[in-house]
Amino acid sequence: MYKEHILVVEDDVDINNLITKTLKNREFQITQAFSGSEASLQLSICEFDIILLDLMLPGIIGEELIKQIRTIKEIPIIVISAKTSLQDKIKVLNLGADDYITKPFESEEIIARVNSQLRRYRKFDMQLNKNKDYKFKELTLDEESRQVKVKNIDLELTAHEFDILCILLKNPNKVYSREALYESVWKNGYYGEDNSVNVHVSNIRKKIKEISLDEEYIKTVWGIGFKLNNKNL
Repeated sequence: MYKEHILVVEDDVDINNLITKTLKNREFQITQAFSGSEASLQLSICEFDIILLDLMLPGIIGEELIKQIRTIKEIPIIVISAKTSLQDKIKVLNLGADDYITKPFESEEIIARVNSQLRRYRKFDMQLNKNKDYKFKELTLDEESRQVKVKNIDLELTAHEFDILCILLKNPNKVYSREALYESVWKNGYYGEDNSVNVHVSNIRKKIKEISLDEEYIKTVWGIGFKLNNKNL
């Protein structure tokens, strides 16, 4: 079983592979990106727990990627760069990066910084989400009590159905791939043949429709996955 999902963004193949190998040895799940554009695409279709980011990238440069990420989500960003000046460090930290590692680096430093940021964000999420309700159209979800209502009528969901709906509600503008949903809910690897996500989403839709006939809550994004059906976005 994998631990957190990390996006490694580095155009140097050898360095990217070194960081990836180091983190995989600690049982982290890794997705590699070799340009800013590829990283932006991965962020649009998958959910990550932390990002390791080079600055001098083809396509979208690291600084611009940090700006993009900070407009849509709070996620730990650790910059790993050959830029060593104080001005460069201050600039990216002010843009929204959480930490800065200069090249060359030691593998153990990468592990220590990753673990430190994950601990900090876990505490932040616990405080932020404590007793938090999520609302979309006529549906409300209480994460702590695991209770869902549509038009103030209780919606009976299985544990996995609740978890999928909760993920979608937390990020209503985001498209989630089937792979990302499977790995987040079932906590293990997705091999492309499991139909569990489709079945559970279909069940959620049916249960909601029994109460709210005139609204579609979950939209299929063909070729990618699912998102909330917000027609204004």
